[in-house]
Amino acid sequence: MNTNWTHPLERQSVGKAFVSYLVPSVLGMLVIAFNFIIDGIMVGHKLGSTALAGIGIASPVYTLFVAMSLWIGMGGATLYSTYMGKKDPTTAKQIFTKSITIILLITMVIGYTAYTFKDKLVYALGANTETFPFAEDYMNIILLFGFVFTIENALTIFVRNDGNPNTSMYAQITFAVANIVLNYITLYVLEWGVRGVAIGTIVSASLALLVLLTHFFKKTNNLKLTRFKWNAKLLASIVLIGFPSFLAELGMSVFSISHNISLDRIAGTDGVASFTVLNYIHGVVLLAFLGLASAAQPLVSYYHGAKQMEREKQTIRLASRTALACGVLLLIVVQLGAPYFVQIFGNFSDSVTDNAVYGLRIFTFAYLFMGINFVMSTYFQSVGNAKMAIWITAAREMIIMVALIVILPSFLGVTGVWLAVPLSEMVVLVTIGMYYKKRSISERINGLTIE
Repeated sequence: MNTNWTHPLERQSVGKAFVSYLVPSVLGMLVIAFNFIIDGIMVGHKLGSTALAGIGIASPVYTLFVAMSLWIGMGGATLYSTYMGKKDPTTAKQIFTKSITIILLITMVIGYTAYTFKDKLVYALGANTETFPFAEDYMNIILLFGFVFTIENALTIFVRNDGNPNTSMYAQITFAVANIVLNYITLYVLEWGVRGVAIGTIVSASLALLVLLTHFFKKTNNLKLTRFKWNAKLLASIVLIGFPSFLAELGMSVFSISHNISLDRIAGTDGVASFTVLNYIHGVVLLAFLGLASAAQPLVSYYHGAKQMEREKQTIRLASRTALACGVLLLIVVQLGAPYFVQIFGNFSDSVTDNAVYGLRIFTFAYLFMGINFVMSTYFQSVGNAKMAIWITAAREMIIMVALIVILPSFLGVTGVWLAVPLSEMVVLVTIGMYYKKRSISERINGLTIE
């Protein structure tokens, strides 16, 4: 690298830098979310609530692939930005090459291995005789070709971390628009059913990948494939730092499976269908919060590597306040619009509609806490405090949530299912506050700054 070269983050104020990453990151995620909503509407209107439930049951497989790409992608991209902050582009390029290679190999092995026992897998995820055909059709395509969108997803993160959030956004827009068009063709013109939805996802990811590849022709590109040796210490750092991102996506699978199983037991197929509708809407919020946290991550990683601690703190304060404001706004919007949001997915039975609306109005209280939890998990991940990042992610999506979803329905029925996530998010935010209080006391006692 030219010694006179200056990273754009060195030339911008924290506020301006944050906004320059926030806008394309959140817009890109919202476009992806809008695509998922359109998917749900198309499937709901064309194939009905049982097909919608089938896709919901198979969706953890898609989530697992995304989790793998985020695990290595986020871990690698975080280290990439940190080493760029340290002015060590050689190591940064090796990290990029290792990450892409690992993602491709792992996701292909997982997909082809799982394909050999896919029928058992479908039932294990909560399918019954009604939903099995739809879940199987979706899963067949995703298992065989899922490596395409894992590479696309990981490269989106690296391109953003290489100072080009706009190209990442354009790729996300390409994916969303192409997916909507292809789903219309496969569902309404070719009538390929759920299998067509899965095919549309893979083809759309391929087109988005082509958009991301344009970054490599820009003069500002620092992402280059290079020869590398398998450095165990560096590989361990990628795995450890990225593990909270893997847990976050894996937690979505746990979220879906636990709700599907619990609701199937309490309310049958109608209960699962109502959750699938809620999950489409919830997916929009999750992606918005993920976009917000993703905007902060490159800045925090770079500032941390460059030892610009005050800028690092300013970034987190901005991100946390933005998350809280978004949470309040989303709570108000969903509370007022819940019946209308549910209706756009199709003309369902009163049981499905009423349960989905009721669930949404309870569930959305989680948004008051969820955004800040996302930001804080990303912060700890970006500065190398994997222990705290893992705790936040595992507690909110697995440990506390699963415990609540097992215990509460015994006393509150279906209401207990809907309450599990809001209570989980609130408890986790309290533990973050306790961590900072304990750290503050330790700093005063020892006179040290503890990372």
